[in-house]
Amino acid sequence: MRALHRDVLRYVAHLSADPQAADDLAQDTFLRALGSLHRFEGRSSARTWLLSIARRTVVDSLRHAAARPRLSDRDDWQAAAEQAQPRGLPGFDDGIALAELLDGIPPERREAFVLTQLLQQPYAEAAAAIGCPVGTVRSRVARARATLIEALAAA
Repeated sequence: MRALHRDVLRYVAHLSADPQAADDLAQDTFLRALGSLHRFEGRSSARTWLLSIARRTVVDSLRHAAARPRLSDRDDWQAAAEQAQPRGLPGFDDGIALAELLDGIPPERREAFVLTQLLQQPYAEAAAAIGCPVGTVRSRVARARATLIEALAAA
């Protein structure tokens, strides 16, 4: 778990609509993994197995959030959230720019891109985590790259 915690944390942060909840989602992922450890058969790597659990955890979280919308006590919640973010940290602006660029990519392409390019997971393991053929992951990554290049050229 220690070896994969950072990968799981980065993965759920990119998949979830709420990056602030990444720690909770990662913790929930590990709790689910511990609960179903007896069912792990070793047909894939532990990393692939854990990232597929992380993906389902994020999906469940998004479904739960959609079913129960929350109200904010502030009129301008977005400005309040932006003001709460730390500024001046190394790489902060780059991280914001990357997050904005990734938001412009369709979710299935973004997921494949994050797994293979940011988390450096092999295509076969990414395909197992997503639940689709390797060729599909390759085409999604290629299309995500093309979309990112277009977005950078436009900016």
